[in-house]
Parts: sequence; structure tokens; C-alpha cells
Amino acid sequence: MSTLQFKTSINCANCLRAVTPFLDAEASIDKWNVDTNNPNKILTVEGENPIPELIMKAVSQAGFDIEPAQA
Repeated sequence: MSTLQFKTSINCANCLRAVTPFLDAEASIDKWNVDTNNPNKILTVEGENPIPELIMKAVSQAGFDIEPAQA
């Protein structure tokens, strides 16, 4: 299982509801979480070989900003 992290603009419960169908539809994601208390609103994704480009596309399609988090 691989874990990826991204900075996002997902910052509230309504934002989480909006992005949920997009992330849940991504087959490479087994589990995901957004830390809305973190200033960078970190999205953590776990899965078997998650594809960063597809995750970023899904979040962008939901209307939110996303970029890879610095390790």
C-alpha cells in the first residue's frame, strides 16, 4: 500500500461533501482523509499504486486547488 499527500483548498465540511464522490470514484484510492486543521489542508491518500495525476484531476474537477505536498 502506498501513501501520497497533497496540499489542497478543501477546508470545510461542505468542501469534503463536494469532493467525496470524485475521490471515491477513483479506483486507485482505498482510503483518503483531509486534515482541515492543517494550514495546508493536507489530503492523505492510501491505495495500491495510487496515481497522483488522477487524484489531482479528481480534486480539480470537484473545484478545488491541489498540488503535491513537500516531503
